[in-house]
Amino acid sequence: MNVEEVRAYCLAKKGTEESFPFDEETLVIKVMNKMFALVSLEDGSKVNLKCDPDRAIELRERYAEIVPGWHMNKKHWNTVTFNQSLPDELVKELIDHSYNLVVASLPKKVQSLLDER
Repeated sequence: MNVEEVRAYCLAKKGTEESFPFDEETLVIKVMNKMFALVSLEDGSKVNLKCDPDRAIELRERYAEIVPGWHMNKKHWNTVTFNQSLPDELVKELIDHSYNLVVASLPKKVQSLLDER
């Protein structure tokens, strides 16, 4: 995957929006105003994604391209380098996982708004 494919995949999900709240190099993608992906535009090959803590440890042990989230809570966020060595399907699955974790943490009323979109 490349940075545009990651961006497009994230933004195709219900209730998402993008912004640059921190700087001009970090694209933040939110669902219902909660972050689920931060894409580095500076080097164009990294994304921070939320992850279940137990799964985060497993992924970090298995893949050199997955490390604790840079500038994020290391327990709940991973930095994923999406390059040729990680399968695109894995990157998509990790994006889905991050999105679903954030959606599950939203109040039920806010979650119901996603169904209307």
